[in-house]
Amino acid sequence: MNLHLAEISSQVAADARAVLILYGARWHQTGDRLRLPANISLLPLPPYSPQLNPIENIWQFLRRNYLSNCVFDTYAAIVDACCSAWNALVAHPDRIRSIASRAWAQAVSA
Repeated sequence: MNLHLAEISSQVAADARAVLILYGARWHQTGDRLRLPANISLLPLPPYSPQLNPIENIWQFLRRNYLSNCVFDTYAAIVDACCSAWNALVAHPDRIRSIASRAWAQAVSA
């Protein structure tokens, strides 16, 4: 998580701040091990609120459009199907934006 935060921090404009929405996974917790860069703020979601977590809609889209009603013979077949589904989705950034956008989470300027 620290490497992930450092990478995000390096991509934030010098006069900007990033707000990361977290869903409460153990590695998202602040404490003595998480190093939070100065230009990042964390916004934890309330417990048991999947409707507020945009990634839940991404997983739902992948399941409905690529991975439903499938039977896989091997673990490798599952991984291949998931990779194919993911690659098909990321080829369409506008679709990702439409699935995961929230009116309350738009960019603002000061």
